[in-house]
Amino acid sequence: MEKFAEQLRELRHEFHRHPELGFQEDWTRARIAERLKEFDIETHVGAGVVGVLRAGKGNRAIGLRADFDALPITEENDFAYKSENEGVMHACGHDGHTTMLLGAAELLAKDPDFDGTVVFLFQPNEEHGLGARAMIDEGVLRRFPIDEVYGAHNLPGEPVGRVSTRPGIICYSESLFEFEIRGTGGHASMPHVGRETLTPGAELVLALQTIVARKLPPSAGAVVSVTEFITDGQRNVLPGHTVIKGDTRAASPEDRQTIEEFMRDIGAGIAASHGVEVEVRFQTEFIEAVNDAEAAGYVVAAARATGLEADGNRKPMTFSEDFANFQAEVPGCFLLIGNGTEGANARPLHAANYDFNDELLPIGAKLWAELVRQRLPSGGQSTG
Repeated sequence: MEKFAEQLRELRHEFHRHPELGFQEDWTRARIAERLKEFDIETHVGAGVVGVLRAGKGNRAIGLRADFDALPITEENDFAYKSENEGVMHACGHDGHTTMLLGAAELLAKDPDFDGTVVFLFQPNEEHGLGARAMIDEGVLRRFPIDEVYGAHNLPGEPVGRVSTRPGIICYSESLFEFEIRGTGGHASMPHVGRETLTPGAELVLALQTIVARKLPPSAGAVVSVTEFITDGQRNVLPGHTVIKGDTRAASPEDRQTIEEFMRDIGAGIAASHGVEVEVRFQTEFIEAVNDAEAAGYVVAAARATGLEADGNRKPMTFSEDFANFQAEVPGCFLLIGNGTEGANARPLHAANYDFNDELLPIGAKLWAELVRQRLPSGGQSTG
């Protein structure tokens, strides 16, 4: 097992040195396919990479998913395997997720003690919420039908290998909003002559804060964040055009719809009170990730059988996850697994000095393999 861990570490470092942005992952896609073929796993390359491994005569199939895109971040780490692609970095651990799943594929190919089919789903462009849908639209679930689907993400700050998940909502949706305010700019000394847009923009920013604070129940846990305030004003020029952009997270489609409705109401009110035009744009990039209750239980059982600590009722994560699109089609479970509590392994996801923990590689690979063996047992009926 020590040799296996070393091979996974070398492979992960190889991925880390060659990060690629979403839908530009040509090298990564080819390397994943090459690795799968080394173990005689049926391999299909499209938007992503799909490996299919069959054993026994069972007709049940489960899917295991890993993401492989990187981020537009300049790496600050100085270790030997740092990114060789300037301005691009595996700052979210997708290099590790991919390596763990390739490790599981190796374990199961060498010892196929299960009955059924495993579909390994290697997904591009998770960071923009586009990769899962690209694979689905391409027909991956029609060509390789599965009964259940599972995905994982490392969690900095948690002990290495600690598994946590929950039934129901596990990751929030993400929607981007934009308010465009159009009026008439003018001289800073004569604000009454025109209809400047900075003041209504400032009022709009404050009004948006009332959505979570006063219009949704505290239990909703929604987040509304204004992230950009752009005007065409200058030192002595009042702006006639203002754009306000931001990000909102919600734990349910109902809350997401409510937030959008209040935003449109606020925009209309600001427009009426200031005599300006306000256009509201609201686009959902990631839907909510919702775990099947039984699937969440299977993950906890597999984790404990592997000797890992497991929490089956963690709090939902407010970040968003493209895996939700697979879950919208097939019952499944998304889980978090601890990345460590010290150094680069504990730094926040998307930080320029973050790094995936190599100790987690064989742990994750064995967890996936155990889940397959429990869900597709060679000796009879699956648990649950």
